[in-house]
Amino acid sequence: MNMITIDGIEKIIYLIRGQKVMLDSDLAKLYEVSTKVFNQAIKRNLDRFPEDFMFQLTDTEFEELKSHISGTGNYGGRRYLPMVFTECGVAMLSSVLTSGRAAQVNISIMRTFIKLRSFLAMESSLVQQVGKLERSTNQLFRIVFERLDNLEEELPIHPKDRRKIGLYPNRFK
Repeated sequence: MNMITIDGIEKIIYLIRGQKVMLDSDLAKLYEVSTKVFNQAIKRNLDRFPEDFMFQLTDTEFEELKSHISGTGNYGGRRYLPMVFTECGVAMLSSVLTSGRAAQVNISIMRTFIKLRSFLAMESSLVQQVGKLERSTNQLFRIVFERLDNLEEELPIHPKDRRKIGLYPNRFK
């Protein structure tokens, strides 16, 4: 039985149609079954997988996906376009695939999705904090520049009339 790591699972979660999904072939590898056996189990339980749980990739989506992940998997030689599973679809797999391996895989995948969701929440929070910091910094700079402009207007002596400061070459002879 192969060790399932969250980092390993993160690498096979893709963003398609604005959703995080996993390919049927990648899931089959995790469950240690062939893609054919995996998809047969899904077909026997299609009523459990509405379109927001699972959908089939289009030719264009599959070609684009292959170009992004070249070298990381063997996706050639398929007769049918791959099915992809959303987080809800992966959760539903636990009711279809009931082996001990399936339970462990599902737990690991769910933990990965939770981790990714928490990263997105942190990123959103950081974006808000940076935006707030940027606004306050812009306001401070605006005040500084306004005061410098006012100070320049209030200078009583023209810059050319000021006494020069510094060392003069022939001053102490």
